[in-house]
Amino acid sequence: MAIGDYPAEYNRKVHGPYDPARYYGKPDTPFGQVKLGELGQWLNRRNKSPQAIIGAMSRAWWRWQHKYVQPKRTGIAPLMQVAVGSMAVFYCFNYKRMKAHRRMEYH
Repeated sequence: MAIGDYPAEYNRKVHGPYDPARYYGKPDTPFGQVKLGELGQWLNRRNKSPQAIIGAMSRAWWRWQHKYVQPKRTGIAPLMQVAVGSMAVFYCFNYKRMKAHRRMEYH
């Protein structure tokens, strides 16, 4: 599969129009339904290649887009999610600088 091609599992006659937010591979047990004893086997069945990881991130992106950004009457939710996410990332980046000021007393 090259960049920009449909997944190998996708069949237009079976699946209909292509949806980038849908996984077309063989369905497996959802993570929420995996028992603790079966967790190792479930993790071993995952495809851990870089292409599979990028595909999963792409599907998550499109699910987020379809749910929050592209509806007709979208609200402020996507803007707030981006703002809070940015604050969390920059807090992690600047934690070393802020850590030194924890025990400072300002008079």
